[in-house]
This record gives sequence, C-alpha cells and structure tokens, in this order.
Amino acid sequence: MNIGRALVPLTAVAGLVALCACSTAGASGNDGRLKVTASFYPMQFLAEQIGGGHVDVTGLTKPGTEPHDLELTPRQTGELGESDVIVYLKGLQPAVDDAIAQSGVANTVDAAALTTLEDHGTEVDGQHHTTGDNHTGHEDEVGSPMPEARGASADPHIWLDPVRYAEVAEGVGKALAKADPGHEATYEKNTAALVKKLDALNTDFEDGLKNRTSDTFITTHAAFGYLAERYGLVEEAVNGIDPESEPSAARMKTLHTLAKDKGVSTVFFETLASDRTARTLAGDLGLKTAVLDPIEGITDKSAGRDYFEVQHGNLQALRAALGAK
Repeated sequence: MNIGRALVPLTAVAGLVALCACSTAGASGNDGRLKVTASFYPMQFLAEQIGGGHVDVTGLTKPGTEPHDLELTPRQTGELGESDVIVYLKGLQPAVDDAIAQSGVANTVDAAALTTLEDHGTEVDGQHHTTGDNHTGHEDEVGSPMPEARGASADPHIWLDPVRYAEVAEGVGKALAKADPGHEATYEKNTAALVKKLDALNTDFEDGLKNRTSDTFITTHAAFGYLAERYGLVEEAVNGIDPESEPSAARMKTLHTLAKDKGVSTVFFETLASDRTARTLAGDLGLKTAVLDPIEGITDKSAGRDYFEVQHGNLQALRAALGAK
C-alpha cells in the first residue's frame, strides 16, 4: 500500500471537517442561528432586538408568570445547558441562578454586572439620591458595582431606567458578537439602534415629567426605585422588593399620612401581582387607582406590545398621577 497516496484524501477530509466546524462556530442550532436563552422578558427583549434574525431566543419565564418565583422544569434545566449564550439577571430568580451555575455554558451574561445595583427599601427619594451626573453614589465605574450595592436587598429592576437598560444592551451586544463573531457587524449595528431608542425614551421621560405638581407616587411593590432616582421622583411602595410580601400595619399607617401630606392622587398596582392592597388603600383614602407596569412580562393586559410601548404607557400614567402639564 502506498502510504503517501493514502494520506492525500485523508488530509483533504480533515481540512473539509475543519472548514465546516469554522463555518458553524457559535451557531449550534439546526438552522445555523445562535441559541440564546433569556431568563425573563427584559433580557429576552434585548437578545431579540440585538440578535435579529441571527439568534433563536428562548425565554424561561412564560408571559403572565411572576418572574421572582419562577421554578424551572427538568426539561428547561436540560435545555439550558444546550444554549450558546444565556442572558439573565443574577439575584432576581434564584432557581435560574442555580441552574446556570450547573449548566456548563461558557457564554453567560449577567445584566447586574453590566450596570450598577443599589439597595432600595420601600421608599426611594430620587431628589436626595441622584448626583449631578444623574448616577448614584454607589458607583465605582460603569459596569462595576460596589460590593455594598450587591447585597441581599439589592434592587434588580434596572431595566425600568432607560439609561441603565442601555448599558445592559451594550453588554449583551458585545456578548453576542463574542459568541458569534461572523455577525459582529450586525450585532453592533442593532445595539447602536436600540441604545438610540433608549436615549430617546429617556428624553421623553425627562421632558414629560418636567412640569409636574407632585413628586410622590405610591406603588404596590418597590420596582420603580431606579426610575424615581433618574427623574427626581419619590417612590413610596406598599411592599418591598418582593411583590408577594405583606405590608405591616405601621407601613399602612405611614402611607395614609404620607398620601395626605404629599397630595398623592393615585395608587398604582401591577398586572402580574395582586391589586388587593392597592385598591384597599385607595378606597380608604378616596384615591384613584391605575396600572404602573414593571414590564416583567408582556400579556394581553399590558399597555403595549413591547418594552417601549409599555414604558410610554407608564410615562402617561405617571404624568396623570403627578399632574404634569
């Protein structure tokens, strides 16, 4: 047998295999798209907007499900390990955090590490917390939260602040480009377009809330602290970060006094959490009720079909409640 002649086709085959492997690197789906798993809607929205037709995005939290309490099925846990990229927000969903730690997936994007997190309670006074550059005192450098801001009570609702959400978008865009360098230019273009829309949304909030007669609004749970800080508002929440916690009698008494002293006109409730306490408080004080959506998921009850439409609905609800002209 002529060994030299036999090596020629074997070498050709090896080269062909290597070429095929390179052409599909970073895209393990049957259709060649990058398989992305997102923990809940705000992360899913970013992946879809930035990835476009080059990604196949699966959301772990189904519409209408409260994301804080999500429990994964064995099938979801298994499929998580087949992802090319996972986009999540560490600390919001413990079951997801545990599954990701065991998944073995190399490309994981923690949104909490891409911006700053802070400890928020039932009251957030944006006028006192916000510094001159519209960032808060817990910040070391962009994308590098100080240790005290990552404690057990760290507020995860960063997506409700368009500026922080834009920071997360930029990080997600870089992660997709790293996992799928063949489409880097597209990811960069889509990220830039999304950040531009978020900048415009930030301007809409700034302009829309300028001429208001009140700064204080009441919500069922403390989801809007970052939004309050960004625009100099005061959020007073019936519950804390956990939407299912029950308010104390002392807290309810405080809210009664505060609503009268601050001229509060509206008590806001949400689409995915119980509105019982909010309606009770509003009834006791003769106040209006309205929806302020934390955008943890989009359902038929949402005031829009996506993040931007619902955020504009939130802006209009706040303008009405705060007497903005």
